[in-house]
Amino acid sequence: MSYRKSVWVIAGIGTTLLVGCSSDRPANVAITAAAAPVHAASPVVPVNYYETSGVLVVENQVDVQAQRDGVLSEILVDTGSRVQKGQLLARIDDRQLQADREAADAKIRSIEADLKTWEADAKVLESDYERDQEMFKAQLITEKQLEHSHYKMIGSGFQLEREKQNVRNAKATLQSLDLEIEKTRIVAPFAGVVARRYVRSGQKVAPNDRLFWVTATSPVNVQFTLPESFRGKITTAQEITVLSPLSPKETHLAKVRTVSPVVDPASGTIEVLAELAENSDQMMPGTSALVRVAKPK
Repeated sequence: MSYRKSVWVIAGIGTTLLVGCSSDRPANVAITAAAAPVHAASPVVPVNYYETSGVLVVENQVDVQAQRDGVLSEILVDTGSRVQKGQLLARIDDRQLQADREAADAKIRSIEADLKTWEADAKVLESDYERDQEMFKAQLITEKQLEHSHYKMIGSGFQLEREKQNVRNAKATLQSLDLEIEKTRIVAPFAGVVARRYVRSGQKVAPNDRLFWVTATSPVNVQFTLPESFRGKITTAQEITVLSPLSPKETHLAKVRTVSPVVDPASGTIEVLAELAENSDQMMPGTSALVRVAKPK
């Protein structure tokens, strides 16, 4: 190749490279901008409910207290025991009361026997008075003797009435002892579960000492508050949704039972109580819950 041809070839290659560098940069930028994906804004879904927190409660929940003093001779249940209404939970030693009751019962029988004797005597004196009346008419006895017979009959009537009152008094004493013996039997006031036991067997208790904490397990209610804007817009029997924090995906239906007629001035809220339609292991009394209520329109 001649020297002149070589110079033209090199010059042509350089010109091509310069043209490529000057024209490709803007094109690349435009292509990149066109290829970049465009993300559209996601639509905002409006929430049509108001969510608040509440607590699960039951209506029947009470501390069972001692009604008389004594020593606990027996405890029949423990924490976690399920009980029925009237079921025996514990006993207070009642041996002295039982002995007093037997004495009172014996006294009643004794007085009732005396009463029968006085009833018989009263009939005899009444018969004597009728006989003396006939004898007085026949002028066989004096008027003084007739009056004496009359007063004896009246006196026997008073004695008979006194014995009847003694029988009533003795029976009232027996009834009082029966009530005291009944107080030694600690029973469940309603069906539920023993949530806590405060005492031990052999412990001495006094009136109003706490013995057991018994709570019902159903129906379970949720108690919560709503802003005052809901006043007049939430009604009884209205359905709401309840969720447990332990299983937020599991929903439970509840119906409103009561709505407070007044607004709490401190918080500006109204109190609402709703009853769960079904019981669940996740919805235990005393635990918290999430409540969703439809927003008022």
